[in-house]
Amino acid sequence: MSQLVEKSDFSSSMDAIRKESKDGVEFWYAREIQEKLGYSRWESFSDVIAKARMACQSAGVDPHYHFQDTTKKVAIGSGAMASRADCIVSRYACYLIAMNGESSKPEIGLAQTYFAVQARRQELRDQDHDVEKRLELRERVTTAFKELGNAAKGAGVQNYAVFHDAGYRGLYKKSLKELKAHKGLGEKERLFDRAGRAELAANEFRMTQAEERLRTSGIHNQQDACLAHEQVGDEVRKAIDRIGGTMPEDLQLEESLLKIGKTHKLKVASSVKQLKQDDK
Repeated sequence: MSQLVEKSDFSSSMDAIRKESKDGVEFWYAREIQEKLGYSRWESFSDVIAKARMACQSAGVDPHYHFQDTTKKVAIGSGAMASRADCIVSRYACYLIAMNGESSKPEIGLAQTYFAVQARRQELRDQDHDVEKRLELRERVTTAFKELGNAAKGAGVQNYAVFHDAGYRGLYKKSLKELKAHKGLGEKERLFDRAGRAELAANEFRMTQAEERLRTSGIHNQQDACLAHEQVGDEVRKAIDRIGGTMPEDLQLEESLLKIGKTHKLKVASSVKQLKQDDK
């Protein structure tokens, strides 16, 4: 049997015994992957699981979320039943088990490849999900910015640059110009195109709350509108501080959404295609 066919058969057999929780989280039973990894005795395989647990903990990850001991009732003859130890393991746990298995077993090599590919696929899906969320938040911030501008007009604002700067001063304790310099943004770069999800969400909240304040407070002059905007920004900042969050001016910039929005899906599709080829 060729290496190509072996990889395909192993992948198919692992997929066949994969389970999925009601929340869509995939998992395996250790007893079911034991034989597929070349172990005939549970005692020997449980030693490998123990090493994988330690590797998980050494990596700073709580093993409880990836290894859950359980028992199953099995027939032992004449209708009698007995409890048998088992373990529910995540994809990450399976990968660690494979990495701590006996390298002389060909099944271990196949398992290492299988779970490495699966982990990479999930990483790509997570990246794609994060970009989608950033794009969605960016669009919501754009809408909130426009609605805030409309509310500011109704409140008597004439100089919109000064008004919006008041909001930045409240949330960031810096003007937009000072903030860009602090974050290392280019003069023509837009803050919200480089902001991550937490920063975008904070700004959307600031804008929607400032809009509500202007529409309900009876403000009809620019000075009071700017003061209200700054106060709302300051309140959002205080809320972030109370929950122990990172101050928005110290949040890391991310890849420009103008660039990533055009290329990300193409990159993911190309990477997944390559992974499928590697997995054959």
